[in-house]
Amino acid sequence: MMVRCCGLLTNKKEPVPLQSVEVEVEVRDHVATVVSTLNYENKEDKPIEAVFVFPMPGDAAVCHFSAKIGQKEIVAEVKEKQKAREEYDDALSSGQQAFLLEESQESPDIFSLSVGSLPPGESASIRLEYVTELAVQADDGLRFCLPAVLNPRYRPQGSDGGSVQVTSVPASLVPYTLSFSARVSSPRPVTKVESKCSLDPLQYLNAEQTQAVVKLAAGHKFDRDVELLIYYKDAHQPTAVVEAGQASAKPGSLMGDPVVMVSLYPEFPQAVMSSLASCGEFVFLLDRSGSMSSAMNNSDRQQTRISSARDTLLLLLKSLPMGCYFNIYSFGSSYEHIFPKSVEYSQKTMEEALKKVEEMGSNLGGTEILRPLQHIYSQPCIQSQPRQLFVFTDGEVGNTKQVIDLVKKNSGSHRCFSFGIGEGASTALINGLAKEGGGHAQFITGTDRMQPKVMQSLRFALQPAVGDISVTWDLPKGVSVTVLSPPITSIFQGQRSLVYAQLTGQSSEAAAGCVTVKYSLAGHPSQNQIHFNLKPAEDTGLTVHRLAARTVIRSLEMEERESGGDQDEGVKKKKVVELSVQSGVSSSFTAFIAVNKGDGEAIQGPLVRRNVPAPMLFGQAHCMAMPMRMACSGAPRINSLLNIKPREKCCARPMQKKGLDDDCGQFGAKLKSKRTSVPMKREMMACSDQQIISVPKQPPREPLLQLVSLQKASGCWELDPDLAAALGKTSEEVDKQKPASAKQEVWATILALIWLHGLKMDAQEEWELLAMKAVSWLSAQNAACVTECVEAGNALLGCNVQKDTLGL
Repeated sequence: MMVRCCGLLTNKKEPVPLQSVEVEVEVRDHVATVVSTLNYENKEDKPIEAVFVFPMPGDAAVCHFSAKIGQKEIVAEVKEKQKAREEYDDALSSGQQAFLLEESQESPDIFSLSVGSLPPGESASIRLEYVTELAVQADDGLRFCLPAVLNPRYRPQGSDGGSVQVTSVPASLVPYTLSFSARVSSPRPVTKVESKCSLDPLQYLNAEQTQAVVKLAAGHKFDRDVELLIYYKDAHQPTAVVEAGQASAKPGSLMGDPVVMVSLYPEFPQAVMSSLASCGEFVFLLDRSGSMSSAMNNSDRQQTRISSARDTLLLLLKSLPMGCYFNIYSFGSSYEHIFPKSVEYSQKTMEEALKKVEEMGSNLGGTEILRPLQHIYSQPCIQSQPRQLFVFTDGEVGNTKQVIDLVKKNSGSHRCFSFGIGEGASTALINGLAKEGGGHAQFITGTDRMQPKVMQSLRFALQPAVGDISVTWDLPKGVSVTVLSPPITSIFQGQRSLVYAQLTGQSSEAAAGCVTVKYSLAGHPSQNQIHFNLKPAEDTGLTVHRLAARTVIRSLEMEERESGGDQDEGVKKKKVVELSVQSGVSSSFTAFIAVNKGDGEAIQGPLVRRNVPAPMLFGQAHCMAMPMRMACSGAPRINSLLNIKPREKCCARPMQKKGLDDDCGQFGAKLKSKRTSVPMKREMMACSDQQIISVPKQPPREPLLQLVSLQKASGCWELDPDLAAALGKTSEEVDKQKPASAKQEVWATILALIWLHGLKMDAQEEWELLAMKAVSWLSAQNAACVTECVEAGNALLGCNVQKDTLGL
């Protein structure tokens, strides 16, 4: 029987003070403002400190934090992190109420919220607000994600704190509720809003359908992140929004001056886009940690993350162009590679790689992605073969910033495409890899198939590289510009690039500006221009300023980490703290702090710590015994995840005789010392990123993957019984219909193409590239009987596919 040790809070029958979470989202075009209200109530007979560690979008700008106790509202201030912590501890020590919100030092998508000294029977409402940009999906939808799942983050061996777990319970046991509503508005009509979660019907607020409201259906189970896909009519037009500065801020400062947000959507000539590259070094890096054995979704427990990744690698290897180079790495606590260095793509190397891929299981332990990346970057690049790195992971790592810094350091030598697999994948890691690596990020959640999203990214990787990117500004006399965003390093067809810039100086209200983006595409100079009015837009508040401040803060934080031991160490940190305080946007060096001075009466009685559990997925259930073992051996608290040094004042408050009742830190339960010596059964010690899992026997492939697996590296198929079976025919039937003059490989390849076009159009994104390769092979054969073969193939397979449709 499995001991549900991650649910210690629940098993101990200790009340969880967080009662409900209410989320309201305001989406304006491609920017979302999110207001979350967390309602706490202390139902115990002693004062408590409630600590909740929860996920946030990795690129969010947290800009407001307040607490309401009764009718009194206390608005938090942004202060340097250590000062904020000391102020929080001092308040609790003197019996005052205090509230602290801080970002993890290791990963910007994890926050800790501490609600201190909540007296017996008292309630408190915590309100936090953030703004975030919505990512563009391959189908032109905009993706909003409210992370609701925080899976355990693995930290590499040798790093401080070891493998850190958060307080978590299975999603079905989460003791608080979630309500969610979103208001969407855009200059263009909202065509639809989709979600993997159950939604109430979309309600339009005007006849033009440019405003709409959508709500999450009651009873959300916390078994997935809350994801919205928003679609606009005539989506993704280039825009520029000018926002007025804050009246109380100093002119000439980022918050005091107007800021412009420019959204670029380049459209490339079709002639250029149709010519996919036939070269490149393709390096695939696959997560094989224990958590990859989790099911992809609730409805199909047979399809695990690792099995889906194997199927995806099959499609990728079949779709690579002849003449390119490739290699496959996999990682867990250690890493492996199929070839010592990248090899030329051929039938022999493809078969060797596929054989190894078939044997891959989720059996390599933890999630140490840094070392394989270091090894890949240490390999010399191949001349005239641009390196394209594809990273597949469920994103449960603790050293996110270190990994992203490494990718940025090597951004000049490659493009990085990242894939977050399953609920709870770190948005900071997945988006950061792609952003710093000049590639594209995809998330595979719910019932999503991994294959079409990955093949979309392969198409991006095969697009001609855009080079010589420059941004120039044409502004009226007296107005100058300071670009706040990092330089644009990559541009993809249909994908958005955002530029933030500060405008200083005066001009007439009627004045207009122009921004021009120039770049070279396949050797041809191209440019896009946007003209915009310098008059500030109305009703945007300070959204654009806060996003711009967040952009500058993230860049400075990265520069500070890169400076290491340089003499200017600390200068960047000081700038981050100053801008964070000035803009009210959180950073890794600051925190929000609010203290309720109240009526001056100290709260009496020993303070007890209560950790609010975050939801953990069904797929992580086999790791639930791990915290018990860690708790028994002096487990690190969540403080180590947040890089918080133990605060002595917490354990030595004047009003306490026994100190905090939190000896087991995040696990929220006190274990007697004599229990630590009890030997534990092996099965109780298993953890998703620690246990050894044997490679399962592979189930039969679905027909599409069966057909794909038979394709040769050159693009053709051979006529054999396996192909006939994949087509749903016998060898005799296939041989009988073959035109006498047709070569066997030509006939087999045309049959495969007809089957794909006639019966598998719903999966075209998955097979489109390998079909193009098959057409190229057929064209090179100069076969005289193509028309006859197409007619015979249609008759055999019961299809009606035209020769032109096949691309022949």
